[in-house]
Amino acid sequence: MFKILLSRLLQSILVLYLLFTITFFLTRAMPGNLLASERAMPEHIRAKVEAYYGLNKPLTTQYAMQLGNFVQGDPGYSYRLEGRPVIEVIQQALPVSFQLGITAMIVALSIGIPAGCIAAARKNSLIDTGSMMLAMLGICLPAFVIGPILAEYFGRKLGALPAYGWEAGTPNTWILPAITLGLAYAAYLSRLTRAGMLETLSQDFVRTARAKGVPGSQILIRHCLRGGLIPAVAYIGPAFAGIVSGSLVVETVFQVPGLGRQFIKAIETLDVPMILCVTMIYGTLVILANFVTDLAGAWLNPRLRKSA
Repeated sequence: MFKILLSRLLQSILVLYLLFTITFFLTRAMPGNLLASERAMPEHIRAKVEAYYGLNKPLTTQYAMQLGNFVQGDPGYSYRLEGRPVIEVIQQALPVSFQLGITAMIVALSIGIPAGCIAAARKNSLIDTGSMMLAMLGICLPAFVIGPILAEYFGRKLGALPAYGWEAGTPNTWILPAITLGLAYAAYLSRLTRAGMLETLSQDFVRTARAKGVPGSQILIRHCLRGGLIPAVAYIGPAFAGIVSGSLVVETVFQVPGLGRQFIKAIETLDVPMILCVTMIYGTLVILANFVTDLAGAWLNPRLRKSA
């Protein structure tokens, strides 16, 4: 197991290094002026900024400087925000995206896994067909369609929930963004849970338990749930990383001040330090999510533990 963990660590470092390298050179290949702004910048100030960021040096020197700063935990200062530290912006936006992502994942888990279990237990019934049709509908409908509908109906028409805005200490402002973001993942989880449960229900030990007169609910919960959740657990890790990194539409619809909006603004203004920092955060989230998913899968599946 130690060798596997060490191998994963080395692979993660290599992946992050390649991600940084590719992102850096792609940003330098983008058209436009890195220091362009709406207000004119005096030439002597522009010269100092270029010297500070190494923009007047060869590209390989800029790359080495930026990589060294990142290794030391200093992504630099934002071009767009006129010298504001990137870390300061990230510290304000990332907790909002995490809070939204965790709430959306709770919505996805509380809807998707029970729906998949019930559909598997009632295979080929009206409940099974209806729940899978709703799941397919949730997969097909994008967030930019569901979000405005929920905001218009529950926010403007009924006035039950805020239609836009985000306050960390006010849970009712989380509900509509979290539901909008979590519904698609709930649909995927329900289909994966149903497939895993059906595969487990077809095993010989389930038929033996039924022959002994074990109640169906006990078979479903005590004997099948652990094995049936393996496909869903394998999806949860990347799904959480996708929720945190892919919440741009929801943040735009509901005016949530998260990391996704900062990322798009950085791309529009060629804010290279911000682009690099957010990209590395997203990459680290994906790596950590996959690692945690592998550990959870090994805990649920004894054969994986034996192979490890």
